[in-house]
Amino acid sequence: MNLKKLSEHLNLSQTTVSRALNGYPEVSEKTRERVQKAARELNYSPNARAKGLALGRAHAIGHVIPVSTQHEMVNPVFGDFIAGAGAAYSAAGYEMMLSLVDDQSQEQLYRDICARRNVDGIIVHGPTMDDPRIALLTELNMPFVVHGRASNIDIPYSWLDTNNSRAFRRATEFLLDLGHKRIALMNGLEFMDYAFRRREAYRGALETRDLSLDPELMCSKEMTESNGFLSATDMLRLDNPPTAFLTSSMITAIGVRRAIESAGLVMGRDVSIITHDDDLGYLKNGHDVPIFTATRSSVREAGIRAGELLLDLIRDPSAGPMHEIIEAELIIGTSTGPAPKDH
Repeated sequence: MNLKKLSEHLNLSQTTVSRALNGYPEVSEKTRERVQKAARELNYSPNARAKGLALGRAHAIGHVIPVSTQHEMVNPVFGDFIAGAGAAYSAAGYEMMLSLVDDQSQEQLYRDICARRNVDGIIVHGPTMDDPRIALLTELNMPFVVHGRASNIDIPYSWLDTNNSRAFRRATEFLLDLGHKRIALMNGLEFMDYAFRRREAYRGALETRDLSLDPELMCSKEMTESNGFLSATDMLRLDNPPTAFLTSSMITAIGVRRAIESAGLVMGRDVSIITHDDDLGYLKNGHDVPIFTATRSSVREAGIRAGELLLDLIRDPSAGPMHEIIEAELIIGTSTGPAPKDH
């Protein structure tokens, strides 16, 4: 079934049928309902490319993935976000376009994408504190939503973010309430905005309890299992080692757990761990009982919502800027317990 056959079946022009299916206001409600009913009954699906040409849209959303010398974007967290965003696009009849680019070529690629107009909007990943992409996309008049925020950017823009500050303050306070005073922070790279917010929340929670920061207990690296293992191993060898770890990712937490066990210690009894981002599609935090105490935030749900916000902006550019913040839920697992009495 194509548009021509559907039009002949309804004895209407192809233009009228197309306009009825695309919600144009000049088509009467009675005609629109008749066309939509016939389309459903005859299993008519409009050609996305033809529809895009008719409406002046590409019906595609762009994701630019930096192949970075400083940080790696493609990981299980990113995969879950893309799965969520893809579900939102598919439901709206949009496709996804992924572009890989090195750090130095990002600006030119964004300019090329906007010039070609082969996408209707862009999701910006991994914002830094002074992210230049926000001003660039604003200048190019391309609809976009940032997954995260850029704290030092003053111009208005649309974003969706997890409340990293509240999640990490709450996590630190949870460990403090258990009597822990030597709490290590296993953070992401702190030129990334989310990692900066997490460190500041950790610092604020400690200072409220009259505890000062100890640089030996602070780590800012890629969130990988091996980095978690190596950094935690070094910290556990200190003369005054940590009794608890706060990690930015469950992937890092798995490495910290390996370091604890390699040192002959027991997680949750000798050393506690609380982690963030434990709700990953292919890396579950246990089954009936969570392994790790965690500030849970669904990355897949964030992808869905970011995609929906961008689609809303594309439909109505005057609707922005849009802001949405997701609160993390504190989940109690087996990885935390009271601080050992000798500490």
